[in-house]
Amino acid sequence: MIDSGSPSLREPDYWWYRVRAELLEVALGQFLVTPSFILDVGSADAPSAGWLGDRGRIVPVDVDPRGLGRGGVCGNAEALPFADNTFDAVAAFDVVEHCADEQQALAEMRRVLRPGGALLMSVPAYQWAWTDHDVHNKHHRRYTLSRAVQALDSAGMEVMRASYMFTGTFPFFAVDRLRTRWREARRTDQQDTGNHDDVLMLPQVSARAERVLMAASRFDRQLLGRWDLPVGSSVVCAARKS
Repeated sequence: MIDSGSPSLREPDYWWYRVRAELLEVALGQFLVTPSFILDVGSADAPSAGWLGDRGRIVPVDVDPRGLGRGGVCGNAEALPFADNTFDAVAAFDVVEHCADEQQALAEMRRVLRPGGALLMSVPAYQWAWTDHDVHNKHHRRYTLSRAVQALDSAGMEVMRASYMFTGTFPFFAVDRLRTRWREARRTDQQDTGNHDDVLMLPQVSARAERVLMAASRFDRQLLGRWDLPVGSSVVCAARKS
């Protein structure tokens, strides 16, 4: 049963999705051979994976049929419905944190990769940033860089790159999450304040705030192509199946 869908189903042009697509291509594009046969795991977040379409043929897979494009397959990341050694690359952008069994999900992604194939992954950063937003999005965990690398190592993947991203907007993120945690801690009632719509809502920002956030993101665009970044609200990794 699908309790709620990705917020991107409602707002595919939200500023964060637009920026993430650019940053993912800058950070990970070099690890894709062209053309590639690519599995997009968690394709309901398609706004951030659209750039993959220029690199080869994409097969979308998601537990939510609303997130499936043409040729998509309904399936679970922990039991991918594909044969061994099928894909040149697997993209899993903000997927693994939704999987109760992290190692099973990574093992499945490794299984369907051809030898030498690339796993391209992003996950949300820092357990201290955990708020009700993570609960309502059904996250199981947030990551540090070392935690993400350890998970890939344990899955038998060779990590080629690991970096934080959304570094330029990180001060805004940190202040917002710490303020939200303080407000949640001060709550005296136990009433559920979550969103129970079938598609989760995104935090709304004013046009002025969006311009500021987009401008701050230029820091990542300029540096992420050459250097790994030391902090950020997301972790991004590229790993190879040996």
